[in-house]
Amino acid sequence: MEEVVNNVGKGILEIYDSFLSMLPPRAQIFINLFLLIFLVVIYSIFVWKFYRFISKKNILGLNLNKYNKSQHPLITKLFAGLLYFLEYIIILPFLLFFWFSIFTIFLILLTTDLDIQTLLIISATVIAAIRITSYIPKYGEKLSRELAKLLPFTLLAISLLNPGFFDISRIFAHFSLLPGFFEEIIYYLIFIIIFEIILRFFDFIFSLFELEEVTVEGDEEDNSEDN
Repeated sequence: MEEVVNNVGKGILEIYDSFLSMLPPRAQIFINLFLLIFLVVIYSIFVWKFYRFISKKNILGLNLNKYNKSQHPLITKLFAGLLYFLEYIIILPFLLFFWFSIFTIFLILLTTDLDIQTLLIISATVIAAIRITSYIPKYGEKLSRELAKLLPFTLLAISLLNPGFFDISRIFAHFSLLPGFFEEIIYYLIFIIIFEIILRFFDFIFSLFELEEVTVEGDEEDNSEDN
């Protein structure tokens, strides 16, 4: 697969170079600049969609529990648990994995001199930090939203300041990193699933403690009124 991707990248680069050779030098500069601007614009649109999606604690909002029509208490609870598992442990991690994959591919094309393992770790770190902050009660989605905007655009700014960023052949050469990405990505899918399960577990535990605190406060208020 790596050889196929390399051949495709080389073929596209040869066609592109042949096209540029027919143009004046200044026109070649503008064509290269236009392609880089186009890539940055596409990345910026992605980040704008990305941060609005991933910064929410409950991303889906499907409310699958509305399909729980059972009248039996035990069956209702079991079915509710199954729907919760389906929505937040199965569907949500795969959606996060999709955004993680697209984000990583953009990093492969935009960054310079970074191996695939480093890019995957950077992408996973960004996703994990955004998801954690979305669960923090005090800061919640506001901080998560800012991180989801700031981190990807900071990575873009760092890439733009690197002189190698403006070499179009570098972008085509980075197609050779894609096979390594697909080989390693299954481990990051597992990581995202486990990570989201852990976040949901702690969120459930904390919600129980908050409920208990509210109940205790309510009992104290009732006792003070009785006195």
